[in-house]
Amino acid sequence: MQTLTIRNSLTSLLLTTSIVGACATYAQEQNYIVPRTVDGQPDLQGLWTNDTITPIERPASMQGREFLSTDEIAAMEANLARRRIEADNNIEVTVGGNIGGYNQVWLDSGDTVLSTGQTSMIVDPPNGRAPIRESAAAVRDYYFDHVEDHYIYHTVWDRCLTRGVPGSMLPAGYNNAYRFIQTPDTFTIVHEMIHDVRTIHLNKDTHIDDKVKLFMGDSVAHWEGDTLVVETTNYNDRGMIASSSAGGRLKGVPVTEDLHVVERFTRVSEGTIMWSATVTDPEIYTQPFTISMPLTRDEEYVMYEYACHEGNYAIPNILSGGRAKEQQAQR
Repeated sequence: MQTLTIRNSLTSLLLTTSIVGACATYAQEQNYIVPRTVDGQPDLQGLWTNDTITPIERPASMQGREFLSTDEIAAMEANLARRRIEADNNIEVTVGGNIGGYNQVWLDSGDTVLSTGQTSMIVDPPNGRAPIRESAAAVRDYYFDHVEDHYIYHTVWDRCLTRGVPGSMLPAGYNNAYRFIQTPDTFTIVHEMIHDVRTIHLNKDTHIDDKVKLFMGDSVAHWEGDTLVVETTNYNDRGMIASSSAGGRLKGVPVTEDLHVVERFTRVSEGTIMWSATVTDPEIYTQPFTISMPLTRDEEYVMYEYACHEGNYAIPNILSGGRAKEQQAQR
C-alpha cells in the first residue's frame, strides 16, 4: 500500500506541474521533513535502485499519454509475470545462429513500472521521445553494422569501460543499484554496474581545464533548497548516452565534446528520490531532452563486485568470427 500511495500521489502531482515542482509540492503536502546529515545537508545517503519495465521512450501505443491508469499498470505487470513463467518453462537449446541469452533467473530488470506511473522515462519533449538527429542515428547504425570489424564499434559497456553520464544512471537488465555517500564537500555515487565510482565536488563552482576530456565528464554540484543540482561538462567524444538494449533507440547514439548534462536529486519521501537529467548536445539532438524517474531505497539489497573483463570472450569471439568470414570470402 505504501508504494501505491506514493505512486498515486506523485502521479497526480506530475499531471499538473513540472518534475521539479512536483518534488517540492509532494514533500510539502505530505509534511515530509527531509533528513539532514551532521553538517546540515539534505541526506541522500543509502542504497537506491531503479529497476523497472517502464521504457525510456514512450511507445507508439501510448502517444499523447504521460501516465498509465491503475488498471493498465496491473495488466502490464501481470502480463510480464505470465510471459516470464512461460519463457522459463519453454527453454530451448539451439545450435548455430543466435544462441540467445540468460533467462530471468540470471537477470534483474524489474517487474513493475515506475512508481509515478509514467509511460516513459523521457518526460520532455512532451512526446516522450529523444530528438535524435538523423546524422547521429546513422553513426549509431554504422557502428552496429560493423561490430565484427573493430572493437571501437562496440559500446563502451561491452568494452567494460563505463556507461557514462547520465547513462550510468539508466536501468539495464541487471545491477540496477547505486550507493550514495556524502561528506561535507563531496557527493559520491558507487555504481553496481561496471563498478564505476563517481565523486562529485560540492565545494567548487568551476570545471577543470577545457583541454581535459573524460568519458564521464567533470561534475560540479550545488544545493538549490533540498535539491542537489549536478552539472557535467568536459566530455570526450568516445562515449554514448545509453549502452544497453534498455536504452532503445538511444543505445549506441554517440556524444560530442559539447555534451552538457544537468542532473537533479530530490528526496521526496523516506524511500524515494526523484532523479532527472537534462541532456544537451546540439550536433546529436535537435533540442535538449529530459529523463526523469524515482529511485527507490532498498537497504537489504547486496551489491557484489561486477567483474566485467574476466572470462568475457564476447568481443574477441565476435572479431574472430569477422576474420573467419573474410577468409572464407577469399577462398
